Amino acid sequence: MAVQFELLTGVDGARIGIATLDAPASLNALSLPMIEVLDEHLNAWADDPAIVCVLLRGNGPKAFCAGGDVRSLVEACRAHPGEVPPLAARFFAAEYRLDYRLHHYPKPLLCWGHGHVLGGGMGLLQGASIRIVTPGSRLAMPEISIGLYPDVGASWFLSRLPGRLGLFLGLTGAPINARDALDLGLADRFMAEAQQEELIDGLLQLNWQEQTAMQLNSLLKALQLQARDHLPAAQWLPRRQRIDELLDVSDPACAWRAISQLRQQDDLVLAKAAQTLMEGSPLTAHLVWQQIRRARYLSLGQVFQMEYAMSLNCCRHPEFSEGVRARLLDKDQKPHWHWPEIAQVPTAVVEAHFSKAWEGRHPLADLV
Repeated sequence: MAVQFELLTGVDGARIGIATLDAPASLNALSLPMIEVLDEHLNAWADDPAIVCVLLRGNGPKAFCAGGDVRSLVEACRAHPGEVPPLAARFFAAEYRLDYRLHHYPKPLLCWGHGHVLGGGMGLLQGASIRIVTPGSRLAMPEISIGLYPDVGASWFLSRLPGRLGLFLGLTGAPINARDALDLGLADRFMAEAQQEELIDGLLQLNWQEQTAMQLNSLLKALQLQARDHLPAAQWLPRRQRIDELLDVSDPACAWRAISQLRQQDDLVLAKAAQTLMEGSPLTAHLVWQQIRRARYLSLGQVFQMEYAMSLNCCRHPEFSEGVRARLLDKDQKPHWHWPEIAQVPTAVVEAHFSKAWEGRHPLADLV
């Protein structure tokens, strides 16, 4: 099984649950079986009074989780052209339900977000009550490059970033480091890579019978203090004013053109972000613009309901399959987008991505 589970017993008999994504060869990319077994165990641990705390982590030095298993999804899309593959309907419903439950988990849920934390990995990290990043953390929603869009609740957390940073990060797929994550409210604690075992030992030493919140906070604070010299420099808050001015525009086509101008800049961080956008899917840019605008007034449950419709409809259109082919399957890095220019994407196609793609009641209707 690509997810491992263990229970450790502390000094007062309290138990700590540890769930480890264990598919390092794929950078712990989430498959449907992984999502289902993780959801099953976390629900059981939530109901077990002997378990006081949960740690979610990933095996291997490179990544906590580099996203969902999009290769399998695209294979299913190719087998059902123009339709919603049954695998996609099951996968996205299970993934979003898991992410939503993490946001409402009744016990302290710590997530160790080391290395690459991309796409579906961000969905897990952002749902945790204590989000830990390390010197090597690289968080991103890079779906612009594969013709999908930032899902797993990104409509919620990107739309709530300062100014227009969420729009910029969604359009460019630009990575953020540990300092950025703390600055932007996408992480809660910073620790060194080697401190994970010290964290677990500390959790096992706590008295979980009284003043739990105070003790846990003191432990996390002490570990973070030890690691502070390893915190990288900020990338995005120092650039916020420039990005806000750049994206003070009326529509996604204007945003695309504004960011494209950064390719010739001396600021290599912005130039790289602009290059990623220019090589990405124009349809995705339209979806990012719309999802962030719409999510401002939605609850978390409504966000996942909206994203479920968007994801199923992405499976019905060619851009997602083509992006995954070019980036991950054939790896020629030359996607042939159906709509290669931002102005060519029909408004009706964009709107159709937000329409119902199932029969009867919404499969996530209970997320309220």
